[in-house]
Order: sequence, then structure tokens, then C-alpha cells
Amino acid sequence: MTADDTGCRILHVDMDAFYASVEVRDQPELAGKPVIVGATASRGVVLSATYEARTFGVRSAMPVTQARRLCPHAIFVPPRHEVYGAASREIMRLFREITPEVEPLSLDEAFLDVGGAIRRLGAPAHIAGLIRGSVRSQQGLTCSVGVASCKFVAKLASTLSKPDGLRIVPAGQVLDFLHPLPVSALWGVGAQTGQALARLGLRTVGDIAHTPEDTLQRELGTAAGAHLFALAWGRDERPVVARPDKSIGAEETFPVDVDDPAVIKRELLRLSGRTARGLRAGGSVARTVVIKLRLANFKTITRSRTLPEPTDVARNIYDTACELYDASGLDSRARLRLVGVRATGLIPASGAAPQLAFEEPPTSWRDAERAVDRIARCGPPLWSAGVRLVTLPARRDSHDHVARLPAADAPPADGTLRAKRPHQASGGCRGLFIAVVGLFAFLLLFPTTWPPSYCGGENERREAWSSHPSPREEVHGRRSAAF
Repeated sequence: MTADDTGCRILHVDMDAFYASVEVRDQPELAGKPVIVGATASRGVVLSATYEARTFGVRSAMPVTQARRLCPHAIFVPPRHEVYGAASREIMRLFREITPEVEPLSLDEAFLDVGGAIRRLGAPAHIAGLIRGSVRSQQGLTCSVGVASCKFVAKLASTLSKPDGLRIVPAGQVLDFLHPLPVSALWGVGAQTGQALARLGLRTVGDIAHTPEDTLQRELGTAAGAHLFALAWGRDERPVVARPDKSIGAEETFPVDVDDPAVIKRELLRLSGRTARGLRAGGSVARTVVIKLRLANFKTITRSRTLPEPTDVARNIYDTACELYDASGLDSRARLRLVGVRATGLIPASGAAPQLAFEEPPTSWRDAERAVDRIARCGPPLWSAGVRLVTLPARRDSHDHVARLPAADAPPADGTLRAKRPHQASGGCRGLFIAVVGLFAFLLLFPTTWPPSYCGGENERREAWSSHPSPREEVHGRRSAAF
């Protein structure tokens, strides 16, 4: 039975043996072997070690000479900090696609406040599972996640769930979780403080909790005593302090590797639309478009281009993404595991002064996309249902279900939206009417401005612009922040 995660909005995500795991991912022949990442010089220290090496007592920050004595058959690998940094940035971006409330602690761990994502993605425990699955599928790495009502307990939970685990500490069971733990589990208890607590006969967190606070303050100092007493009772009021992302984007991991350029470009189109919506929702325009192409062997290629004019228009982003893909130098049948589109170099839209091109109509793609945004904000469920009822009528099943929405728009339960009958939906006719009018106005205003690759016929246009989801949708798009 899944533990009760009510009120547990704080997640702590910690990568497992991060540096060493990246090396094993990039060199599969190292899998299952004791691998130690660190400077090989005699005065070097261990930066990371696989769990196979840790069974011999090897730990981070240990001198390399000691690690060699403990595990003489270990494989020592020099660190590649640029590679670890790149992997960390991708992981943090994945977290920000879940929620903007992300507080990185280091390259390989972060706190997330998922309170704003619960309605969209589901319960915190479910979100934690989605994160673990996305990190594994996109990065080929594992992480451990703690779910709790405060930062301190969430971090402890992730530590105790390692490796590749998930632990939920229900809000009503925090003390049952904390009090049996040794005093060293508390933040701020090092060797010196541990000795002072031992002199008082305090061995467990429960011992500290049942010691008068003034006694702790007298022995440890006012601040330290009050700090440990609060933690021993599970009190940690610190919020997650977000560090805003400097880019907006989306990416998709295919259920199977794809080598068809048409399928890849169709996905680039969908991701460009999501990226543009994120820019407009955040009141930003982007100077640069970046695409990410991950091959089946996890090799990742990125290409970028700075635009002559900042944009928040899906068509401009898509055109640039396709040009970057065509110029990527990949073999025409290269198999891709993942594609992504990202907009960087963000500036406030209010500070950008777009220039009209020669003979450009006064009503542009930007106006049309913003109009669709406004219609969507008037009633997302009815808008989504209305558009899909019009554009994808063949996909309703015998139970009158409408096709599953993309993850950025999906309702929190099971990813499906049941179309309501007229007598069931409050205001349903009006919402459907607005959606249909908006869609047809868009088509009538711009009948000749579809991207060239999708001008062949009505079916192709419908497939391209109806946000037709891939067979498997990853959790992408920062709904609470931008999407």
C-alpha cells in the first residue's frame, strides 16, 4: 500500500553515485564493476564511487591511496567535470519542467516544492515516480527521492532510500520516522557536537527531542541548541528557494528509437508550440533557439542559432528548429531516442520592439497564437475538449472518451478527458462555440501560411497542428510557471 502523502509537497531528489554513474553510462563495459572517480595522483581524493566499490568501504572525499588499499582491483577514472556539469543542467531543467520551485544544492541534488503541480500531475508520490522514470529514460541514470512535509525530513528520506529508491514520510508519522535515528542524522551534528551530545547521554534523535531545550542551549549554545531541538521534533519552516531557469523549452523521449525525419520534425513542431506557449505565458521572448538530439547510444548533440529578432512565435521557433536539425550532420537514418526544443536568451516581451517585414500583414502569426492562448485561458477543459472533438473526431472510443492530451495540458488523473454531453457540461455549448470560432477564424485568416512541410492537405495540417501526442508522453512543460 502506498504511504499517505497528503501535505507532503517537498521532494528531495539525489542522484545515485552521480559522477561514477555518468562514467558507467558512457562506458557500459564498466557496469557492475567497482569504479572510482578521482584524481589519480597520490594526493588526490575520491570524488565518487559506484556501490560496488562502496561495499569495500570506499567513500567520497577519501584519499585515493586509502581507496586503493581498500579496493585494489577498482577501476580508477579521471573526472570529466564538463560532462558532469552538462548532465546536471539537463537534470535540473527536467525538474523545472515539473515545477519552477527548484532549489539546487549541488550538481546532483535539489529540493522541489511540487505543491503547484499536484492538480496537473497528481499526488507527490506519483510525481516522484515520474521524476525517477524521466531521469532514467532521458539520462540513463538513477536517482533517489524523499517525499515529506519539510526539507529536512525529505532529505533524510532520500538518503535512507538509496540507491534508486523512493521513500515517503507521511506528515502524521514524522516523529515515528525521526526519533529512532542516531543523532548524527540531524543537520549540524558533526564530530564535535556528537561528542557533546554523547556526554549528555543522548544517542538518538528521540533523546534530543525529550531533553529540555534550555539544557541543549546551555551545553551547545543558544542557536545550535534551539536548532537541534526544532529538528528533533520535525520542525523545519524553511521554504524551497527557487533559482529561476534562464530558458524555456520542452523535450520528448520516444517510446522506441526513431529514424524517420518526418516523425522527428512533427515532434519538433509540437515541442516548438509548447515552447512558444511557455514564452508567452511568462511574458518573454527568446533570442536563441536550441535543439537537442539524443541518439540511441545516449550521445547527445545540441545545435543553436541566434535569431535576427527575438520571438515567442511557434512558427519561427519551428522553422529554426528544422533548419538546425537538417544541418546537424546526422546520417539520414540516425536513430534518435529523444528530441528537445529550447528557447534561451530570454528578455521581457515588453522590451522587445518587433519590426514588420516588407509586405507583412498587420495581423500576424503572433496575433493568432495569442488569440488562441486567450481562448484557452477562458476555459481550458472545454477548449481542449472542443478542439479535439472538432479536429480528431475519429479518435473517440465507444465510451465517448476524447484523445489523450499532451502532458503539458493533461488533467491530473489519468491523462484522458471525458467529453461531457450538452446537458452535463455547464456552459459547454458556449465553450465549444468559442473554441470552434477561434479555430476557424485562425484557419480563415491564414490559409496559406502553414509550414511548407504540412501544406499538402487537410489531414496533414490536422495531424501537425492538433498537438497529436506521441504514444508515450513524458512529463514535460512547466505548467505552473509557463505552460
